[in-house]
Amino acid sequence: MPSHLIDRKVLNCLVVSPGDRQVRFPVVGTIPTDHDYVAMVRREVFDGFLRERAQERGATLVQGTLLRLYVTDAGVEATYRDCQGDERMVHADAVIGADGAYSTTARFLGLRPQLDSVALQERIALPPAQMARWEDTADLYLGRDVSPDFYGWVFPKGDHVTVGVGIGRQYARSARQYLEQLKTRLGAALDGGKVVCREAHVLPMTPYAHMAFDRALLVGDAAGLVVRTSGEGIYWAMKSGELAAQVLAEYLDTPTAQHLRAYEQRWWKKYKSMYTLLRYLEIWGYRNERQMEVFTDMCGSPEVQRLTFDSYMHKKMAPAPWKTQLKMTRDILVSQVRHYLRKPDNPRAAATAETEAQEEAVTSSS
Repeated sequence: MPSHLIDRKVLNCLVVSPGDRQVRFPVVGTIPTDHDYVAMVRREVFDGFLRERAQERGATLVQGTLLRLYVTDAGVEATYRDCQGDERMVHADAVIGADGAYSTTARFLGLRPQLDSVALQERIALPPAQMARWEDTADLYLGRDVSPDFYGWVFPKGDHVTVGVGIGRQYARSARQYLEQLKTRLGAALDGGKVVCREAHVLPMTPYAHMAFDRALLVGDAAGLVVRTSGEGIYWAMKSGELAAQVLAEYLDTPTAQHLRAYEQRWWKKYKSMYTLLRYLEIWGYRNERQMEVFTDMCGSPEVQRLTFDSYMHKKMAPAPWKTQLKMTRDILVSQVRHYLRKPDNPRAAATAETEAQEEAVTSSS
């Protein structure tokens, strides 16, 4: 990826627990390299680059709104309305739906949107002195005041930060409240900041049972391929698009569902373990504030850090020696005992723990 597209290279992470304990660690794998960083981009810049590159390599860019999609034995007919309001039609051998969480392609294939979580964020321009705080660091905030089942974040971009929260769709109506509470926790760190814009996104984290059909393929968000725990989507969208294109190239003469499903078979053969682990980790780590404290402790483990970034940066499950596995298991069990047996030190965390206990009591009596 051209370096000019990267706004910031994140070299450090800061995880803040519900009780405001902080764990800071570097973005580095077991074998450090010059590429150990998380690249921060702006979608309006990055997506524009992808469109322009596609055109340079032979794609025809058509601007319009998709109205109808028919898949027949002879091909695909896509009807769209152009920018002048006229209806036009495109004939093709096959279609790849890369049209996001509310995929029109998926809908015309008879599928319902997989809308698991929502993300709400603000871009906040800060004075230089304030931006220095996030020069090369990304923050993750845990706590039910920020998100009942996910996390809040501060990510540095070129001349601003994005401050946001991810929450389950059942809490969507309270998204603004959670965002304001995150900004309250940040306090003086945002002094002098100016909100440039507010953005909302849907995070489809439940892949469809099938991503390939007769003459049609779904990739990225349209296929529900956003990963859990982190909510990352860009890499998986691009990688699934690449694999879908390779499979389609193999079977372009006979693009039946039977042939094109080689795409999803190859995808899950390579990445099923990654998706399964991250799904389990989200359920395990975010289910209540005490568990979020345990999750924070886990982030402070050097062994966990190395394995995490080995897996994250290379997008494959990093192996762990059995001694390392035993040590991590022991540390997690000790942390579980510590946080579940003692009262929270932080007053806000204590109040939340009391609320959680009352909710559990009501549920039990019901």
